[in-house]
Amino acid sequence: MSTTNNAPSAWLTQEAYDRLQGELTQMSGPGRAEIVSKIEQARQEGDLKENGGYHAAKDEQGKIEARIRQLSEMLRNARVGEAPADDGIVEQGMVVVATIAGDETTFLLGSREVGAGDLEVYSERSALGEAIMGSKVGDKLSYVAPNGRDIAVEIISAKPYVG
Repeated sequence: MSTTNNAPSAWLTQEAYDRLQGELTQMSGPGRAEIVSKIEQARQEGDLKENGGYHAAKDEQGKIEARIRQLSEMLRNARVGEAPADDGIVEQGMVVVATIAGDETTFLLGSREVGAGDLEVYSERSALGEAIMGSKVGDKLSYVAPNGRDIAVEIISAKPYVG
């Protein structure tokens, strides 16, 4: 799926896409209605300057609206589908085993929204993600960490994430 606004796309399983779509539907329908009701009830309590319930409800409303925007953007730009090919090439949706700075690490390259459970998740837009994207099993490379250190990486395996 291509994007029309130059926003990067995230790879999502169909299950993750459906789950996030359900969350968006709930938040933008019943979730919004519930928070509007809380705000209205708090308003009826009187002076808004010292009304903790009102301010808490407005904060909650801000968080819900931010999550709605985040989900809308993610789902609009998502690449939904099957896991990538099991060809040993690192790309979004792959579980990667790599030696990073001497330590073996297993992680999903992609979005936390996929729901990887206990598996660590690194964005393909992170320094590590950008460095290893397109590399193959056996490749040795390095990247510059945000702290300026040069980090050595060796790709041990790359398998599609199956959930």
